Amino acid sequence: MAATQQAAAAPSVGLAQRWSQGMTRLHARLSGLSRGATAFVSQPEPRSIGSPHRGRQLLAGNLMFEGHLFEAPGASIWQIEPPDQPFREAVHSFAWLDDLAAVGDSRARRLAQSWLADWIARYGTGRGPGWTPELAGRRLIRWINHALFLMAGQDAGAREAYFRALARQARFLNRRWKSSRPGLPRFEAAAGLVSAGLALEGMERLVKPGVRALGAECRRSIDSEGGLPTRNPEELLEVFTLLSWAAAVLDAADRPADPAHLEAISRIAPTLRALRHSDGGLARFHGGGRGAPGRLDHALAEARVRPRPRSGPAMGFVRLSAGRTSLIMDAAPPPVTEASHDGHASTLAFEVTSGRRPLIVNCGAGGSFGEAWRRAGRATPSHSTVVVDGYSSSRLGPTGWTGNRYRELLVDRPRRVETQQMSGPEAFELIASHDGYVQSHGLTHRRWLELGRDGRHLAGSDTLGAFGEGERIRFEHLLDRTALRGVPFDVRFHLHPEVDATLDMGGAAVSLTLKSGEVWVFRHDGKATLSLETSVYLEKGRLKPRATKQIVLSSVVMDYATQVDWSLAKAQETPTGLRDLAEDEEPVH
Repeated sequence: MAATQQAAAAPSVGLAQRWSQGMTRLHARLSGLSRGATAFVSQPEPRSIGSPHRGRQLLAGNLMFEGHLFEAPGASIWQIEPPDQPFREAVHSFAWLDDLAAVGDSRARRLAQSWLADWIARYGTGRGPGWTPELAGRRLIRWINHALFLMAGQDAGAREAYFRALARQARFLNRRWKSSRPGLPRFEAAAGLVSAGLALEGMERLVKPGVRALGAECRRSIDSEGGLPTRNPEELLEVFTLLSWAAAVLDAADRPADPAHLEAISRIAPTLRALRHSDGGLARFHGGGRGAPGRLDHALAEARVRPRPRSGPAMGFVRLSAGRTSLIMDAAPPPVTEASHDGHASTLAFEVTSGRRPLIVNCGAGGSFGEAWRRAGRATPSHSTVVVDGYSSSRLGPTGWTGNRYRELLVDRPRRVETQQMSGPEAFELIASHDGYVQSHGLTHRRWLELGRDGRHLAGSDTLGAFGEGERIRFEHLLDRTALRGVPFDVRFHLHPEVDATLDMGGAAVSLTLKSGEVWVFRHDGKATLSLETSVYLEKGRLKPRATKQIVLSSVVMDYATQVDWSLAKAQETPTGLRDLAEDEEPVH
């Protein structure tokens, strides 16, 4: 019955999307009928931060976006046939302009000016795939931020074309921002509207609708704890950055921001601090990466929200921190409905970072490597948690329309996730459980973690149990079907690619050596089989997944409760003579 209803609903969804796309194309054309802007009200200041390394790669003709590399020295970026939708969105967003501006020399300026002029000639009249509200918002912000970089040395004709294209996109945003998807896309569209209204001469009328749009979306999408429905930490950072930028330019123009806008900034800042590892990067959950180096610290500094003590989960994540060690665990149900389009089955998975070096990680989002990797990255086995019988704690279900494509949503999610934090004189404790395997196996997963106050020792135990009468009946039926062989499960600990892992003590332990010289030792209670297996690290900005390893504890559930204990202890500090301050390069491969 449900399948029939889904099939019946699909055509209407497609019709609605086609109507929306048609109206977007129409308004993109109509936005050019009015007179364009001719100057800036005030001198724009660059606020976005790019990567000089990526900028130098662009100068060398290595055009890399969303996991695709084209070696095309001397070619225009618009001559490249996009291999997929993410690539197309990346180039039309003009985010690469941040990277060229970070290089900042005359070669980088000439390349940016050439690609800008080519875009205006090809798409400036409202044609092409870049005319969506969120892409127009991203593009407008970059064009305005880097106006000095783009216009230096340009003649009157180039300046006129630039301002005409800016005005057209601003009017388009004013007409179509409401059609953008709630969340980050709508924040991008509204922030672009505010930036254009404040910066462009004759566009002041756009400021009020932009301010109202930002306030309305803050009330809609930012919850009382400063989180997003998607529970994506990197997406929260992008929203926070946009809100901080918009608040700064409004304040500079002596224009008031919506109270909900300013309140959202105050709520998000402590949440982002709780999602930050000791190396300054974000926890990698629900489609998000670690964030660009320095981006989080810069955004927090710009927002000027004073740190304050925080207790309890932050956007559903719990953080333990001691010494140089940080641990962040997913301690809430995954996102629901349309917000789960990038959601992962990561309940009770955690990451550990020591100083500047990630130790235990999740595989991450694989979307830049294709749909197969994207699906694999969302599954429970790609996370540092318990996997029962090869199943995920949440399953991928029917597709939903998000952005410009259909994506699978999460279904059969854990409904009850419970956490309890305790602080003692010698350690911080965390107890959590979820029921994601109750329907399929009758088993509840309980995880206990204890981090010593010196940050040198992490103890843990994972329990799978059938605790209620209904759960025991379901587990017994499953046990009968397996001819009493038990229900297999694995406890997985994915390692960062820069961790050198070797079996030790006759296979009873694993020695983990970090790039800093620190050595950690993983041990267990002997109730499971320990193995060191291959894994992958799905990292944005790479051409292919990075090979790495994972520690796996394998056992079976034969009774109503089975527990596996393990520990991770620092055996050797960073050598005294080594200051672990070297920045990692951003390779193209």
